[in-house]
Amino acid sequence: MWGCLDHGELDRVVVVSPHFDDAALGAAHLLSSYPGSTVVTALAGRPPAYPDPVSEWDAAGGFTAGDDVVAVRREEDRVAMASLGARPVWLEFADHQYLTPDARPAPGDVAPALGEAIGDAGATAVFLPMGLANPDHVLTHDAGLLARDALCADGGGPSWFCYEDGGYMHLPGLLAWRVAKLFRSGLWPTPAIVPVVPDPAAKRAAIGCYQSQLAPLLRDHLLEERLQANVPEQYWRLDHPPAGWEGLASADDFTGG
Repeated sequence: MWGCLDHGELDRVVVVSPHFDDAALGAAHLLSSYPGSTVVTALAGRPPAYPDPVSEWDAAGGFTAGDDVVAVRREEDRVAMASLGARPVWLEFADHQYLTPDARPAPGDVAPALGEAIGDAGATAVFLPMGLANPDHVLTHDAGLLARDALCADGGGPSWFCYEDGGYMHLPGLLAWRVAKLFRSGLWPTPAIVPVVPDPAAKRAAIGCYQSQLAPLLRDHLLEERLQANVPEQYWRLDHPPAGWEGLASADDFTGG
């Protein structure tokens, strides 16, 4: 029965999204299969000031100096989540493209607000991004693990999973790197049997709501190729190894020594 979920685990799903579009890109089938889910977007806040000239990504989406990018993208997100039957929650941290490296939040800054949002949603299952390539994805993943530590400190709390970051999981070696990193940390990422009803049309429609993101996604992330291929969504359970299996995490066991 490895990989199967227990009854009730998916009663109240929370998907954690680095940016506004990432939950639709990486977990739309999950969201459309479980209406009433909550999507918490970590980097959904306005920056102290938008750059002038605008960032390369925003320029590709049609923005010019003086535009309130976050306001537009929040409205896009509201419509996209409604199309999937999900409820959006926005944290007030800004996208890294608007901040100098020393002004960007750290995982420890984001984790308390993220944990509070997960708790407020009454989550029975939390789906984090794998955290690949993009600094905001890595930040959100790391903050999610800290929130997990806090919410599960007494041995209870929701079940925890990761979903593969759309646009990044095909970069050579990065998904394997994250799996190995989690494995070494003592959290064994294992593909889970998450019952969903894939709905490519609903996924495409939800992604299409992010009008200001489509041009750069098509240009830089092979969005159309991914949608035409109906790239599957994969969800990984985060849990400790079964009793007696801990030795597999040793270097000797990896090399067959």
